[in-house]
Amino acid sequence: MRKIAISRGSAGRRRARGRVAGIRLAASAALAASLFLVAGCGGGGDDGAEGTGGGSTAGAAGAADLLGPSAPAKGDPVRIGMISDGKGPVSDLSYEERVADATIEWLNEHRSGIAGRPIEIVKCDALADPGKGTDCANRMVEQDVVAVVVGSSSVGESIWAPLHEAKIPLMFANTTAAGALTDTETTFNLTDPYFGQIDLPAQQAKDKGLKKVTAVVIDVPVVSAFYKSVAPARFQKLGVDLDVVSVPPGTADMTPQLREIATGDPGVVSIVGGDAFCISALNGLRSVGYDGPVVALALCITDATRKAVPADVLEGMAVSATAPVGTDNPSTRLLGAVVDAYGHDIDVHRPGTMSMFTVVAAFGAAVEGLTGDVTPASIAAAIKAMPEKDLPGAEGLRFRCNGKAVPDQPGVCVRGGLVATLNDKGEPDGFTPVGVSPIEN
Repeated sequence: MRKIAISRGSAGRRRARGRVAGIRLAASAALAASLFLVAGCGGGGDDGAEGTGGGSTAGAAGAADLLGPSAPAKGDPVRIGMISDGKGPVSDLSYEERVADATIEWLNEHRSGIAGRPIEIVKCDALADPGKGTDCANRMVEQDVVAVVVGSSSVGESIWAPLHEAKIPLMFANTTAAGALTDTETTFNLTDPYFGQIDLPAQQAKDKGLKKVTAVVIDVPVVSAFYKSVAPARFQKLGVDLDVVSVPPGTADMTPQLREIATGDPGVVSIVGGDAFCISALNGLRSVGYDGPVVALALCITDATRKAVPADVLEGMAVSATAPVGTDNPSTRLLGAVVDAYGHDIDVHRPGTMSMFTVVAAFGAAVEGLTGDVTPASIAAAIKAMPEKDLPGAEGLRFRCNGKAVPDQPGVCVRGGLVATLNDKGEPDGFTPVGVSPIEN
C-alpha cells in the first residue's frame, strides 16, 4: 500500500492524512529501480540506532554551532511535498521520510522555514511503480503544495510529468529522467548526470595515457538506454572510445563476460552497479587476471564489498560520489547534528540519508531570500534567481539553478562531483571536488 501523509514541521504534529490502494509492481519498474539504487540511493548498513555515527562527531564540533542560531518560523505553514520509493519489493527507502522530517525540523527552528513561515511536509510513496509515481504527483497537486522534493526514486519521469504540467517546482537529489533534465521551467536536479559514469572514467583514461573506457554495467533498461544513447556521443566528444559489457543483474560469476577484458585492450574499466554487482565484477576481473585501472561509483563500495573483495583489489580504485559519506568533514558533522537533534532511527552512514538531507536542505537554501507570497511561481523564480551556493551535504560542490551548470541539461544545478581513492582497507581517505567551476550568470 502506498501512503500519503502530511507531516508538520514541529515535533508532535505529524499525522497520517489517508491511504490509497496500491497496484501491482511492473517488472520493468523493478529493474529501473535497481539501477536507480546504483546511481543515487543505495548503500550498505542498517537503519541503525538513533543518530548512528552522528552524535560523537557533532558533539565534538559543538552541535549548537553546527545547527546555527535559533530562528523559529512563525505563522501559517507552507506545504511542500516529498516523494520517495518508500519500502517496496525492490528496496527499503522508508528511512527517507525520517530524514526529511528531521531536516524540516531544523529548517523550521534554525532557518525560519520558507519566507519566515513553518514548512509542513506532505509525503507519498511511489514504491518504484510508474503508475504510483504519477498518482503521487497528482496527489501533490491536489494537496496544493508549493514545491516537491525527491531524494531517491526510480520513476522520476512519472513523477515529473504531472508536476511539470501543473507548474509546481520539483527538486531532485538525483534523477536520470530525460524530461526533468531538459526542463527549463520548474525542475532542478542536484547531481551532474555525466560525472560519475562518463567524465570521471574518461578523465582517468586521459590521465593514464589511455584511449578507451570499458564500462561493465548492470543490464537493466535505464542503464542500457543511457549507454546506447547519451554515453557514446559524450565519450566521443571527450576523445575517448567506449566499449560496453552489459551483465544481467544477479550474475554471481562474471568470468565469461570479463575474460576478453584481460586479453584485450580495455583501457580504464568503469563499473556501474550496486555493491552485489560490483563484488561479482571485481572478483571476476581478479579471476581473469586483470590488474589495470578501475573506477566505480562510491555506492559500489560498501562494507559488504570490503568483506567480499580482497583489499589489494580495492586499493587505488578511484570512486565518484555525490556526498562525502564515510569521512569526517563539515557536511557529515552537520548531518550528524541534525539527526541527533531532530531525528530517530537514522543511519548517517547510509548514502541515501545524505541525499535526502541534501535535497531538503538545498531547497531551503535556494529559497531563503524569498519574501511575500509563497506560491509555486514565486518558489520557482526564487530558485532560478539564487546566487551560487555551497551544496549542503556535499562538501566542495556548489549549486546554482539558472540552467547553465550543464549546457545541454538545463534542469541540472551542479557541475562536477567528488572523487576519492580507496586506501589499503578499501575505504576513502577523503573526497576531492573535481570538474567544479563557477556557474555563469
